Amino acid sequence: MKTRRLLPIALLVLALASCGSKKDEKKATDMKEELPIVEVVTIGAEAVKQTSEYTGTVEAFKTNNISSNNGARIKRILVDVGSHVARGQRLVILDDVNIAQQQIALNNLKRELDRARELVNIGGGTQQAVDQLQAQYDANARAIRTMQENTVLTSPVSGVVTAKNYDAGDLPAGLPILTIEQQQPLKVIVNVNESEYPNVKRGMPVTVKFDTYGDETFQGQVYLIHPTVDATSRTFQVEVTITNRNDKVRTGMFARVNFNYGTATSVVVPDRAVQKQVGSGVRYVWVYQGGEVELREVELGQRLEDRYEVKGGLVPGAQVVIAGASRLQDGAKVQLKK
Repeated sequence: MKTRRLLPIALLVLALASCGSKKDEKKATDMKEELPIVEVVTIGAEAVKQTSEYTGTVEAFKTNNISSNNGARIKRILVDVGSHVARGQRLVILDDVNIAQQQIALNNLKRELDRARELVNIGGGTQQAVDQLQAQYDANARAIRTMQENTVLTSPVSGVVTAKNYDAGDLPAGLPILTIEQQQPLKVIVNVNESEYPNVKRGMPVTVKFDTYGDETFQGQVYLIHPTVDATSRTFQVEVTITNRNDKVRTGMFARVNFNYGTATSVVVPDRAVQKQVGSGVRYVWVYQGGEVELREVELGQRLEDRYEVKGGLVPGAQVVIAGASRLQDGAKVQLKK
């Protein structure tokens, strides 16, 4: 009788235990189903061309302002804005009235000098007087030669006339009469990041593009590297010269200068894995390891079609999330997409 009474109780205990086990299993299954599902990819390294691009404005290789210091009026200007001139070519002719007056005075001084010499020869004068007149004569003669040189102004370089500030009959004052720009070659000044200072060498080739000419490239080279780094921008200036092929390039044009430093083995990551922190320029990826994800800040290099070069923050062999990142938190457990 006692055994019969205990049997229903045992069955009830077993039933309750079975229900509890099923609930635990269902709870575990539900928890697993609630874990974020992510897709990951294993990253590696590859040879990446090390290039950088900077923008600048085209400038003349040299700019010469044509002026005169003899105070003469302009008699003729032989060129106009846009004229191509050669080195040594005559540009401006100035009035020589002042020179004629100075020449008369010099001739009078020469006669006085000759008389003083004659007096010394006959014993009626002093050598000191002769020396003083000789010095005065030489100084005036040099002044006239300078004035004569400035009467006809020539171009010191081959180039193009880019400014004309006076016309015939004007008396120049303040501004240069003409401005000549040497446009073969031309130059572009760019501000290069401080970190690239060891890589930039004088004479190294560069390629230059202009928005005006689309994908057409122009060859150039580094002409001058400025020796100081700007403490505010952390950049240094580099002057690049380019051959002005068929005179297509004009000063003032917007230029894109590309430096090529060779190749280096770098970690690359799919662009789908790279996230941007809202409100900043920080880039990061989710790294998967041991069933969990970690938020990892990365330093990006160049964009390579659908990938990014990574300068720091990742190593080859790491697994990064490329899908399912919207629900992730740092240190969260996840399950992989099957």
